[in-house]
Amino acid sequence: MSDITKEALEVMGATVPFVTYTVEETQYFEFDTSKCGPPDPMVNAMAGLKLIDSSDKKLVMINHKYPGGLIGKIGENYSHTKEDLADGNVKLVFSYIAGESEKADLTKNSCGG
Repeated sequence: MSDITKEALEVMGATVPFVTYTVEETQYFEFDTSKCGPPDPMVNAMAGLKLIDSSDKKLVMINHKYPGGLIGKIGENYSHTKEDLADGNVKLVFSYIAGESEKADLTKNSCGG
């Protein structure tokens, strides 16, 4: 496999750095909130999901735990896979669902209590 070149990307509303890279025909947007507390994981996921507007784009989130609140909020609008990383963090990859992703309300970026 060839080396992946990751480029910095400015994402409106994000509080952590984002990078973008392409693997085969898919463009990935990635961010890491594993060292952040609430509301940063939700805020950055919502900002990143706004970039996922077709099936050839995916959002990668590295977090310190599985973001149950986020999944509860957008789980019907995006599919995702979960991978437990060796360092104890969790990697989630969100994918576009035609006809459903457009319905997601990405403006409410807090869990609400």
